[in-house]
Amino acid sequence: MNIHESAENYLETILILSKALPVVRSVDIANELGFKKSSVSVAMKNLRENGYITVTDAGFIYLTDAGKEIAAKIYERHEFISGWLRSLGVDEKTATADACKMEHCISSESFSAIKKYVNEH
Repeated sequence: MNIHESAENYLETILILSKALPVVRSVDIANELGFKKSSVSVAMKNLRENGYITVTDAGFIYLTDAGKEIAAKIYERHEFISGWLRSLGVDEKTATADACKMEHCISSESFSAIKKYVNEH
């Protein structure tokens, strides 16, 4: 499951939006991320071709099982890391920004070890 950071961000955004909206469309993603709709359309085409999303004729975007798996992993990392950083006294804006960077580059092994350590202490 080797996927680029930008694709992970799109999948995570689709997951988050799907919890708040009845349906997710490209325009919703563009608005959330502050990107041009044309850029989002290209990304959605790539995600669809790689089997991470499906797009209905009406333009509604849904995560496939593979897409959900990646999005859930990234979202869990983001929530855990940003919460951990806030508990260490980092302000929310910095904790969120740092978590956005760290969630993509940390290995599963390191993330699991940190999570285990934090949960035990």
